[in-house]
Amino acid sequence: MSSVNKTEPVIVHAFINGEQYETDKRAPRENPSNPSEIVGYSPENTREDTIRAIDAASDAFKDWSQVSVTERIACMQRASEKIKAAIDDLGVLLAREHGKALYDAKGELTISTIWMDYACGIVQEEIKDRVHEDERGRVIVTHDPIGVVSAITPWNYPIILALVKVVPALLTGNTMVVKPSPFAPLTITKVIEMIASEFPNGVLNIVHGGSDVGSELTSNPKVGKIAFTGGTKTARHIMKAAADTIKNLTLELGGNDPGIVLEDFDVNDDRAIRRIVISNFLTGGQICMIAKRIYVHRSIYDQFVPRYIEAANKWIRIGDSLNPDVTVGPMNNEAQVKFVQSLIDDAKQRGSEIIPLGRILDKEVYDKGYFLQPTLVLGADNEDPVVVEEQFGPLVPIVPYDSEEQVIAEANDSIYGLTSSVWGEEEHAIRVARRIQAGVTMINTGGLPGFDIRFPFGGVKQSGMGREFGPGSFMAYVEKHVLTVPKSGELPYIPE
Repeated sequence: MSSVNKTEPVIVHAFINGEQYETDKRAPRENPSNPSEIVGYSPENTREDTIRAIDAASDAFKDWSQVSVTERIACMQRASEKIKAAIDDLGVLLAREHGKALYDAKGELTISTIWMDYACGIVQEEIKDRVHEDERGRVIVTHDPIGVVSAITPWNYPIILALVKVVPALLTGNTMVVKPSPFAPLTITKVIEMIASEFPNGVLNIVHGGSDVGSELTSNPKVGKIAFTGGTKTARHIMKAAADTIKNLTLELGGNDPGIVLEDFDVNDDRAIRRIVISNFLTGGQICMIAKRIYVHRSIYDQFVPRYIEAANKWIRIGDSLNPDVTVGPMNNEAQVKFVQSLIDDAKQRGSEIIPLGRILDKEVYDKGYFLQPTLVLGADNEDPVVVEEQFGPLVPIVPYDSEEQVIAEANDSIYGLTSSVWGEEEHAIRVARRIQAGVTMINTGGLPGFDIRFPFGGVKQSGMGREFGPGSFMAYVEKHVLTVPKSGELPYIPE
């Protein structure tokens, strides 16, 4: 029996200069567990609306940039407490509009407030003036805000991947305009409004829409920085749009993250096998940092595969996102279902073995929604699309390998380099990890369980530029300004 609560559709608006901004056109957002149910509506903003939001942010920057760090922290702390008090209701809304299981939705909101509190606790030390003084004089390095920041955020983790931009940007004295994905627009709009209400008008704004809105946010000369999480193809367009005014960029993009299981991995370790399964299928595999292709040493391959299938069938329970027994909900949208299914069909045509995983808890619910049963692919070659492409769904190939040199070469044979994982004896795994081309490599864990907000996150190659999270996240939103005060205004080699 589905546990979806039937409620009236939620209507959210753009939020510009401290006020809700209503529009004539609205876009519906369906429930992926039951697409006939409309969860809510978001506005379809225009280029003119976007300019209005950018102008509001630009005007607000003049005063906000001069506000003390202490006062900025106080605003953010109040916003964090407000979100914490609403996590239960926000979690239900996020699960309904996104499709992720309820525990996953509440977990994302909780991590977001942990990030807010962590950032508030360290920002003052990180962006304080650095002073160097010696016999030559004094040098002061300040950290000045950039100005107006546009944030374009994705649907898979709509809250935390927006707040990883909003929090450091506002704490360092910038102002912002956020554009969320139309595939998960409702909860993030409510969260942004909660935060914005604790700040002066115009400091934080949110607009919704398509290419016109995105184009204005990436090309408007009043925007000094763009922070984007999404696909590599879209990032190329953003870089071109930003080129005319040489905007500062942070890009967190796609990945085809390898997981390497070494010959000394303990196939009888139930918890380790379970962690690998979770690293593949949490949030239905719709995570940029999920393990998307697993390489297993041939000496343990025949033992590993049945143990993996056993663990997957035990952990994966598929159904309505609000069902408390569910671990994997529907996919977020129909287009993504079709794409992942096309990879499965292609692998089957190439002769690979296709193995459905997990239990469907309610076939009637499953047949109505954007569901795709988690799937294991065996027998694929390293150049097959199911291995080469980022699936971004509940699909994983397991590929055997014979030597360490071979698997390192195959793991690195990708245009991407976001995250990776190595599984085995710890020191051996660390030695292998050092040779992987990735921004993050996790040892004996993977995906979100291996993620730590205290340290930088980002990719190499075409997985992006710049880093988010950790103390360094503030540096992405400031310009270093060097003030020199020499004891003498002359250099010794300049003649009288």
